Amino acid sequence: MLLIPAIDLKDGRCVRLRQGDLADATVFSEDPAAMAIQWVDQGARRLHLVDLNGAIAGKPRNGAAIQAIVDATDEDVPIQIGGGIRDLDTVEYYLDNGISYVIIGTAAVKDPGFLSDACSAFPGHIIVGLDAREGKVATDGWSKLTRHDVIDLARKFEDYGCESIIYTDIGRDGMLSGVNIEATVRLSQAVHVPVIASGGVASLDDIRALCAVAKEGIDGAILGRSIYEGTLDFTQAQALADSLCEPEDGPDNDAEPAA
Repeated sequence: MLLIPAIDLKDGRCVRLRQGDLADATVFSEDPAAMAIQWVDQGARRLHLVDLNGAIAGKPRNGAAIQAIVDATDEDVPIQIGGGIRDLDTVEYYLDNGISYVIIGTAAVKDPGFLSDACSAFPGHIIVGLDAREGKVATDGWSKLTRHDVIDLARKFEDYGCESIIYTDIGRDGMLSGVNIEATVRLSQAVHVPVIASGGVASLDDIRALCAVAKEGIDGAILGRSIYEGTLDFTQAQALADSLCEPEDGPDNDAEPAA
């Protein structure tokens, strides 16, 4: 089970939101690159970046902070990024400048053809981000709730060739209320690509619960407010996940896919 620290970027700073509300942001660092180094030093094997301004604007807005993180971290630690990615040029730019995986969320829902083209052009590097509330997918930085069923879209996007799916329960994100195991398992059972859980992970009990269902296809979890506020120690959490979910041939070192 790969635990992935989240670094959410707003106006060049590292913040955490509650339920995706930009007006309810807590600043945790003025130096996102230093925060990235901190998580890597604590054993992170991948980093999750979100350009929050970009998610609203529909195009990248925190370029300087993102590049600083890439430059500060070891190339052996893959970085995935989402927020404001709406065209192939942006995907190519990120992949050419040190990013390993590009997360497509809103654009996947609004323009499935773009997602299909991205998966074809950059196989192994495209992750779909599905953010949902009560089973319905949200877009535009979670500001708009659609009528699309999350499982129906996941199956469709799997057919396009996405590398994995990040499933976020909006109602739990940033609330430290516990991960939505039931909904995450339901999604992972419906597809064959790996699912990464997001939203609500608050304690070691959540890590234990996720590891208990890892065999259903849940390969990782994104950690946010819990590791910033100290309700969850990252190093301890990853060690627990490795001990509970370690495959027979040893832990997954998350090697980057071939280009």
